Amino acid sequence: MKLKHLTAFTVLCLLLALPLHGQDSPRSPKTSNYRLSGPYTHKNLTVFLVHGKDQTTRTFLTLQEALAQKKVKVYETRDVNELAIRNLSNQDIYVQSGDIVRGGDQDRMISMDFIVPPRSGRMPIAAFCVESGRWSKRGTEESAVFTSSDNAVATKELKLAAKSENSQQAVWQNVSLAQEKLSRSVGADVSSLASSSSLELSIENSKVKETSTAYIDELSGILKNKPDVIGYVFAINGKVNSADVYASRALFAKLWPKLLKASAVEAIAELNTHTDEAKPVARETVETFLTDSEKPAGAAMDVTQRVRMVKREDDKNVFFETLDRDQKDGWVHRNYIKKQ
Repeated sequence: MKLKHLTAFTVLCLLLALPLHGQDSPRSPKTSNYRLSGPYTHKNLTVFLVHGKDQTTRTFLTLQEALAQKKVKVYETRDVNELAIRNLSNQDIYVQSGDIVRGGDQDRMISMDFIVPPRSGRMPIAAFCVESGRWSKRGTEESAVFTSSDNAVATKELKLAAKSENSQQAVWQNVSLAQEKLSRSVGADVSSLASSSSLELSIENSKVKETSTAYIDELSGILKNKPDVIGYVFAINGKVNSADVYASRALFAKLWPKLLKASAVEAIAELNTHTDEAKPVARETVETFLTDSEKPAGAAMDVTQRVRMVKREDDKNVFFETLDRDQKDGWVHRNYIKKQ
C-alpha cells in the first residue's frame, strides 16, 4: 500500500489555519440562544442536552440512512485520503466528519462535514484510513464500494488527529491507542482476526458492544418529550470532552444513536484511567466550555461550492462550524472539542 500526499487536501488544510480579518471574517456564534438540561449520567459518562430553536426547516438524509436505503454510493478510489461519493436520491445527504464507512480496501473515516446534493454525480470526499493493515477485499464485503456507516470514531484524540492535526499517521496511532484502552477496559483483546487494525471491527467486538449497550440503554431515552433538543455536551471521568449542536432537532435526533454509541465507546476506553471517583461536572463549567470555544478568531475554507467550514482554535479548545451556502451560509453543525 502506498500513501498518497494530496496536494489539494494539504492546501485546504493550510487555508484552514489562516485567520480571516475584516468584513469577510466569520461572525462569532451566540451560545446565549442555548439552554442546557441535565446532567444525565451512567458510570463515567455524563451528558448535558442542548436546547434551542431550529435554524432551518430543510431536511437531510444521514449517510447511515442513505447507505442503508441504497440512495448513495461511496466508492473506493485506492487513494488512502480520498474517496468518491454519489447521491442517487432527490434529497440532500449530510455526511459528518468522523463517520466511518466500512468495506473497500480499508475502512475509512470521513475527515470533514459534507453535503451531497441531489443527483450529484460522482464527487471527491476527503477521508482518513482507520485500518492500517489491509489493502484488499475483506471476507464477503465489496472492495469497490463501502456499504454501511453504522459507527463514528470515538476518542477526542482521534478526532483531533483528523480534524486539527490533519495527520494520517496520528490517526493510525490513535486508533491503536483506542484499541489498547478498550482491550484493557473490557478485559479482552478487542482486535479482530479478520483485521487486527480495524477500529470498526473493534467497536463491533462482542465485549465492547455488551458494555456499551448498558450506557446506551440508560441514556438513549433522555430526548423523550423534549422537542427543542438540538445537541449535546458530554463529559468523561468528570471532565468536559466534546459537544455537537445542529441546526434542527430532526437532524440531531437522527444522529443521536450514532453519537451516543461513539460517546459510550470513548467512556469505556477511559473506564480504568482514574481510581478516584470523579467529581460531577457543573453546568457552569459546560457553559464556559461552549462560550470559550467560540472566542478565537475564525478561519474559513470552502469544502465544496456549497459547504463552507469555519474553525476557531486556541490552546484549550477547537470549534468547527459547518455552513450551507444554499441557506445563505446558515450553520448546519457546530462541533466543540476540549483539547486539554
